[in-house]
Amino acid sequence: MTTARRPRLNAVRIGPRGGDTVVLVHGIAMDNLTSYYFTVAPALAAAGHDVVMYDQRGHGRSERPATGYRLEDFTGDLVALLDGLDITGPIHLVGNSFGGTVAFDYALRRPDRVAGLLTVESEPPTVAWAAKMSALLADTAHRLRDERSLPWLEHTYGLHEARHARRARPVLRGTTIAVDIAASRIPAEDRWRELDLPVLAVYGGTSDLAGMAPRLESLLPDCRTHLVPGHGHSVLVGDPGTVGALMLDWLGAGHRQRVKAVRV
Repeated sequence: MTTARRPRLNAVRIGPRGGDTVVLVHGIAMDNLTSYYFTVAPALAAAGHDVVMYDQRGHGRSERPATGYRLEDFTGDLVALLDGLDITGPIHLVGNSFGGTVAFDYALRRPDRVAGLLTVESEPPTVAWAAKMSALLADTAHRLRDERSLPWLEHTYGLHEARHARRARPVLRGTTIAVDIAASRIPAEDRWRELDLPVLAVYGGTSDLAGMAPRLESLLPDCRTHLVPGHGHSVLVGDPGTVGALMLDWLGAGHRQRVKAVRV
């Protein structure tokens, strides 16, 4: 992990203390903790879970360093955040999009501190993932340099997408995130076959990532997948009712026995 100073992270914690802790990790560039706060987090808290969500470095109200955006930097932030909150686990870890990749990386590093892993529209970190993500971020940053891009996005896709793009501009244009993602430390694939954690991977039925489902099920020892029909990459925001119900069912499933076993 990087030895540079950790940025200040903005975190929100809701729900009763003392119960199972659910940590929510959001996506990259156009996302922040509000994608959970206004969708599934209240229902999780109402069901009695201790819910932690935070803005990742460079996003939302967290600090935005100019450099330091390798995957291991994001994973190290999660380690530091949980240590700072005195949460030693085992936790239920939820990640949306890039947040799921961070969650995968954390679980691989600290399986003893994770009870289970639920990802939404995510994939584990691979060399191909890093190259694809870096190219996507660089291309998006290039497009957003044109001041006409935001009005065009609003006219073509609506105000919601334009707001997301406006939110992404500072981190895409003002940091080395695209270059850093490409330079991330990538775990060897054979390590994934040793990840003895229950995993639920949720995908939008029309998403480009839906094809990851059989791949994950063959790669991870204890993984099941679920496709949400009629939704693409934004399934968390597009259908929070379905995603939230899947999360609550997952939290009440058999992998809770792992929490008891680790605590004992």
